[in-house]
Amino acid sequence: MDKVVASAGEAVADVPDGASLAVGGFGLSGVPDVLIRALHERGVGGLSVVSNNCGALESGLAVLLAAGRIARVTGSYIGANKEFARQYLAGELEVELIPQGTLAERLRAGGAGIPAFYTPAGVGTQVAEGGLPWRYDGNGGVALASPPKEVREFDGTQYVLERGIRTDYALVRAARGDRHGNLVFNKSSRNFNPLAAMAGRVTIAEVEELVEPGAVDPDAVHLPGVFVQRVVALTPGQAADKKIERRTISAPPARGAASN
Repeated sequence: MDKVVASAGEAVADVPDGASLAVGGFGLSGVPDVLIRALHERGVGGLSVVSNNCGALESGLAVLLAAGRIARVTGSYIGANKEFARQYLAGELEVELIPQGTLAERLRAGGAGIPAFYTPAGVGTQVAEGGLPWRYDGNGGVALASPPKEVREFDGTQYVLERGIRTDYALVRAARGDRHGNLVFNKSSRNFNPLAAMAGRVTIAEVEELVEPGAVDPDAVHLPGVFVQRVVALTPGQAADKKIERRTISAPPARGAASN
């Protein structure tokens, strides 16, 4: 029952070239940076990644992306990641863009053993009809486009069929975790981490605070340990290393000025 592994490198030692990974995180929140960097150090490549976004500010999945280790991305947000856009448009990277809620449900469904489901999101668009560029040819043309999906009507409303997602591995980050793999996530890091963890056949969690079994109230557990196979305890320095993508600072009000 003790799932703690001595190091991040040991935890990802069996991840092979060409593996599929579900990776948690929402923006820069809850990103398993330590496990990602351990993969980078191993030199693993040809990866198929499923994640909300693909890193930013040279952190998270951007580390693997910049090194040319990612072959395919299934996600919902590119954001300001210029290297992601460059590789995609140059035909170096295959990209499947999915509505954010649909991506979340595809991960959850895969983890729950549900092979497919119907959703109204995407009906009447290229999401359902096909033709979204998955890979460009590097000259502005489309080398590979998304196929059409099944659409059915239920109670007068059209729905598109979406497949559940299962991956070889999942990498997630939690605020707290015990030795049995029960995890607690902090605020927006809970958006995709539990879903990614469910989708992985082998799920590896890096935890900011490792506690003994029983220290986490069962009612406070966000993800039960049955979905987690390996746990890596972060050092205080690793746990405190949290980046901010856009720091905004408001000027202080002028002396004597009324505040709203």
